[in-house]
This record gives sequence, C-alpha cells and structure tokens, in this order.
Amino acid sequence: MATPHPNATLAHLLEPDTLLPSQFYLTRDHKTEQHPERRLAVAVLQDAVECVQSYSHARGHKKRWLYLDAKAWILSTDRTWPFSFENVCDWLQLDPEHLRWGVLQWARQDQAADRPNPDATAR
Repeated sequence: MATPHPNATLAHLLEPDTLLPSQFYLTRDHKTEQHPERRLAVAVLQDAVECVQSYSHARGHKKRWLYLDAKAWILSTDRTWPFSFENVCDWLQLDPEHLRWGVLQWARQDQAADRPNPDATAR
C-alpha cells in the first residue's frame, strides 16, 4: 500500500473544490440543452416512429400513407436535406442503423403477431 504524501492531510482531502459559476457553465454539456431545433428533430423522429407503430395495420388511405411515408423516411439513407433520418440521428447522436433495425424489427414482430397461426386454427 502506498504511503500518503506528507502534505495530504485528511482535512485537505475532504475540502470541497471551489468552482466559479463561469467554470460550471463552461463544463456543462451543451448537447443536452433543449434548443428549439433539437426539440424539432426529436419531434420529427418521434412522429415517424409513432406512425410506424400506430399505423402498421391501418386500412384507411391516410393512415396507411402515414405509415408508408414514415417507413420510407426511416429506410432512406439520403443526407441531402437537413431533416433526413440519417441527419436527424447524427444530430441527436443516435446510431441510424441501430434505430432503423429496432423500428423495423418491431414492425416485423407486430405484423407476425397479427397473422393467424395455422397450427392453432387446424386443431
């Protein structure tokens, strides 16, 4: 076990660090602040995911279109416009491939659960 430095007394080790307000605000993570643009990006992403989840079984024209449009947006790898799926994920520091996989995996499982089981109906 290492011996403590002679100048490091217990009282010195337990003293609080002094931090000026200006130092505190310099160290804050500005990525977590909710700027209007960030809130908009979160809302766009949330709306797309909710459309895929809510309207995957829709039969009406409008709801089916919302589902297909949201799914196409999520599948797109186009980065030419600011609010593309890839750019929104990058801005929010999300892995677009992982998120895409998760949403589509959920949709596949949801659709599979909705199909009748042929083994169960044959009994």
